[in-house]
Amino acid sequence: MTALPFDNSYVRLPERFYARRAPTPVAAPRLIRLNRALAEALGLDPDWLSGPEGVAALAGNGVPDGADPIAAAYAGHQFGNFVPQLGDGRAILLGEVIDRMGHRRDIQLKGSGPTPFSRRGDGRAALGPVLREYLVSEAMAALGIPTTRALAAVTTGEPVVRETLLPGAVLTRVAASHIRVGTFQFFAARGDVEGVRALADHVVARHYPEAAQAANLYRALLDAVIARQAELVARWLLVGFVHGVMNTDNMSVAGETIDYGPCAFLDAYDPRTVYSSIDRNGRYAYGEQPRIALWNLTRLAETLLPLLADDESVAVAEAEAALAGYAARFEAAYHGGLGRKLGLGETREGDPALAGDLLKRMAENQADFTLTFRNLCAAAERPEVGAVRDLFVDPTAFDDWASRWRERLAQEGRDPAATAAAMRAVNPAFIPRNHRVEAMIEAAVERGDFTPFETLLTVLSRPYAEQPENAAYAEAPAGGGVGYRTFCGT
Repeated sequence: MTALPFDNSYVRLPERFYARRAPTPVAAPRLIRLNRALAEALGLDPDWLSGPEGVAALAGNGVPDGADPIAAAYAGHQFGNFVPQLGDGRAILLGEVIDRMGHRRDIQLKGSGPTPFSRRGDGRAALGPVLREYLVSEAMAALGIPTTRALAAVTTGEPVVRETLLPGAVLTRVAASHIRVGTFQFFAARGDVEGVRALADHVVARHYPEAAQAANLYRALLDAVIARQAELVARWLLVGFVHGVMNTDNMSVAGETIDYGPCAFLDAYDPRTVYSSIDRNGRYAYGEQPRIALWNLTRLAETLLPLLADDESVAVAEAEAALAGYAARFEAAYHGGLGRKLGLGETREGDPALAGDLLKRMAENQADFTLTFRNLCAAAERPEVGAVRDLFVDPTAFDDWASRWRERLAQEGRDPAATAAAMRAVNPAFIPRNHRVEAMIEAAVERGDFTPFETLLTVLSRPYAEQPENAAYAEAPAGGGVGYRTFCGT
């Protein structure tokens, strides 16, 4: 097996960073889908990957030459409670490749069998969660949001036991890295300052080489991670994405969206929306995500205190100064994005209030998040179009706001057609609608029918295009999706 050109760096860190463990073979692997475009971007041979040897590697039935499979150690706060040892309990990092752009990428198998971190789990994955992560992560990539990617999905020919017997599967995930806030916490909790330092130096070299030029290397690292996370969460909000389980072990220091467990997208707009069945107190509600990101980043800052300065009070001051920059970063990314969604090319003083008023009226009128902003595109070009107001329980609530919005657009002095085109480039028509995702999973799991999966992937690969032939996939569910729940799937 030679078609994966590995160049592994994480295994060169001290052995306490991971446990070496080969994937556990499965009975009868079968390729569901190979992401050929991603394979080519990674410099891999898609024909080899889709052949017998490649499928064996993607299922964990054969370890490719150059791979050095490991399960990474990490800790994490889960719903606010610290767990000192978590780690890859059902995932194995095969190794790293350098893609065609010169970027280093992890290749990891999820659902590849037990590891020393499995905590009595079987280390396997069910087909439904594998398809959800494949679909949603690829949709996020098409939306332009930093994310891990799905290279392949295979069925195993073996059942997994959850509430019932379910078909098993393995996802091949590609990431800039799998280093998390919880990875830093693992070493900090043990008082292993040198472990934190080695990890921080690795992250700088791999993700933030510009930080090496700063007077305080580790302060620059903290600043860089904070900036990326602030912008990432702003992008989530701008497309209505709800991560669902923003534990510190699910926050990548590379600034990518990672771990698509009980994730979902808003239907009717409500900042209090919670989809995850295990988030009973709304800790990770849609509107809470910016606050939780800062909370997680504060936990990262705590791990870096011994590196920020020898004097503890100075180190705390450095951390606090870095964290104080989060709000401005987030607000700039979020309000700038809202302005673009409203067709505003310039930023003026009253713009955040104008956008905030629309969101308030949407919440009060159960207006669909994605459809409201997409239909605004046509309304910017032709004021007589009524598709937006029809989404509001009280259409006059939209009319009152729209008159002020059109006055603001007029101040831009831009051709209405150009405004509408710019808005369509940032307001998706197609998102992974929750009811469509569930129907796709049901078809695959219950009937072995992967046609809905393939169709959704095709539609979601062009989220900003009109696609009149696929208009049904843009429609909201009956009842605005009220009561919908997602499950972690582990």
